[in-house]
Amino acid sequence: MVRGKLAARIKNPDAKGGPKRADYVLYASANVPLAVIEAKQNKYSVGHGMQQALVYAEMLDAPFAISSNGDGFLLHDRTGLTQPTERKLALDQFPNWDELWSLYQRWKGLAKPEAVKLIAQPYYTDAGGKEPRYYQRVAINRAIEVIGKGQQRILLVMATDTGKTYNAFQIIWRLWKAKAKKRILFLADRNILVDQTMQQDFAPFGEVMHKITNREVKKNYEIYHALYQAVTGQEEWKQIYRQFPVDFFDLVVVDECHRGSAVEDSAWREVLDYFSGATHLGLTATPKETKEVSNITYFGDPIYTYSLKQGIEDGFLAPYKVIRIVTDADALGYTPEKGKVDKHGQTIEQRQYTTKDFDRNLVLEKRTDYVARRVWEYLKGTDPMAKTIIFCDDQDHAERMRQALVKIIPAAAANRRYVMRITGDDSEGKAQLSYFIDNDEPYPVIATTSKLLTTGVDAKTCKLIVLDQNINSMTEFKQIVGRGTRIREDYNKLYFTIIDFKAATRLFADPDFDGEPVVIYEPKPNEPVVPPETPELPTTGGTAEPPSPPYIPEPPGGGTGRDEGRTKYYVDDVDVRTAAERTQFLDADGKLRSEEYRVLLKVGDRQILARSIRFAHGIPAPLGSG
Repeated sequence: MVRGKLAARIKNPDAKGGPKRADYVLYASANVPLAVIEAKQNKYSVGHGMQQALVYAEMLDAPFAISSNGDGFLLHDRTGLTQPTERKLALDQFPNWDELWSLYQRWKGLAKPEAVKLIAQPYYTDAGGKEPRYYQRVAINRAIEVIGKGQQRILLVMATDTGKTYNAFQIIWRLWKAKAKKRILFLADRNILVDQTMQQDFAPFGEVMHKITNREVKKNYEIYHALYQAVTGQEEWKQIYRQFPVDFFDLVVVDECHRGSAVEDSAWREVLDYFSGATHLGLTATPKETKEVSNITYFGDPIYTYSLKQGIEDGFLAPYKVIRIVTDADALGYTPEKGKVDKHGQTIEQRQYTTKDFDRNLVLEKRTDYVARRVWEYLKGTDPMAKTIIFCDDQDHAERMRQALVKIIPAAAANRRYVMRITGDDSEGKAQLSYFIDNDEPYPVIATTSKLLTTGVDAKTCKLIVLDQNINSMTEFKQIVGRGTRIREDYNKLYFTIIDFKAATRLFADPDFDGEPVVIYEPKPNEPVVPPETPELPTTGGTAEPPSPPYIPEPPGGGTGRDEGRTKYYVDDVDVRTAAERTQFLDADGKLRSEEYRVLLKVGDRQILARSIRFAHGIPAPLGSG
């Protein structure tokens, strides 16, 4: 529950949105839930708890839901193998283990004894007693089930920070312990992903585990980790995966498989095609890049999906607030006067430049300064040491943003690591990445980047994400939002904030997006960027958020995106101000509601109110016009 700058967990299990607790869960073995039983007081009917039991049975992937008031039982069979679907039972007619287990095996299609034995293989449990969460159990069990039945291509879709790598470890552990899969290859595309995996979730494999490096092939291990760049390449000598026999690996796991395994000529597909006899397991938070090209084409439909929305509702992922800030340049566009030259003496092509051009084709330096000021205003008003990632359009933009922040933040003068550019072309910045994601390392506080931190980086305590990047890909948008979704109660991190300067959060309206912010706030020109401590939440009325972009539509003409052949212009004499504000909240039904929308236009040196609409009881009422 987020209110202003404060957040707290809902403790009362009876409260709306509080924890769900089943009265009883019957297991066939330690891994396999068979039935959920809801026990109600005797004053209620025997079936009073059935709807609740069905919700829990569906969540746990249990085939049977049972309700009881002490006088008897009402049993609901989700397998469809018995008729009628629901039947009342006397107290002495409760089904025995053999009956339920037999129906379970038929329901899951587990005909072979080896498949049944595989399902019974226990999880790995560490000394601290850590066990999979309910949704992780379902994902792991379903993967084990379909592998036991011989399915060769498998896709698991799980929101960022819901434990994809931990799930992969548990799947591999059970298969390896049962000797169903003896040699496994785990592929990733970044060193930090491989190293984090080996040092954390996969550590129990110990000496049987090996990372392929330096183009060296060693065949005396059982669990292999590799960057696909380290085993592939255009030159034949770089394709060291070919030094393994085609039947060497029984299982190939592709982490973050949305990054390219779906493309037929990608490096990952080379490896998958070479080890075509192995089982292929893809892991991703974002399965589709476009409606035409999808890694679902290769792996098939997901066997299980756990979304960002589910994770937030369950309390495993951090909810988020959105602060939308629109400058006059973004709202109205910028058209240079004829013959205008930039700071380097280049004559600027006369056309209308819009948000899509800024920082790519044309740089308004005062816009960069404006963004930096608003970011520092927020941090100064909340927590100056809050870990922050600022996503920029390219590496040049990330460097300019770093410089703009250093100029205005006193702490950056005292400590050079307060603000760091962490991009692929900066070895000094990349060297600071491990410190940035370390919970106990205070510096760097702010990381400016373009693409390096969009995926896979486990920044557990990141509290602020700043979007000053043109984002049109739902996949990329989900990955960026995922940088802040980790909850760390021990570090007082229960929610995070997104500040959006380039209308990227318009993608919230996309039907493919599966999460909603707890509040959206757009400050007025003279208002602080920090949202009010206790925002007034509308109890009735309001209007549902339209599927259109959240800001004034971009002016027609120009601004069609990055043109690699176009000269980049740098303009340092154009002022930038706030242009539009809108306040939005999430209502009790989880729908975005607009409370007020204001548009300010620049006339000479003044800003005037051009349009103001307040929404009351679902009816827009104009308050003024220019």
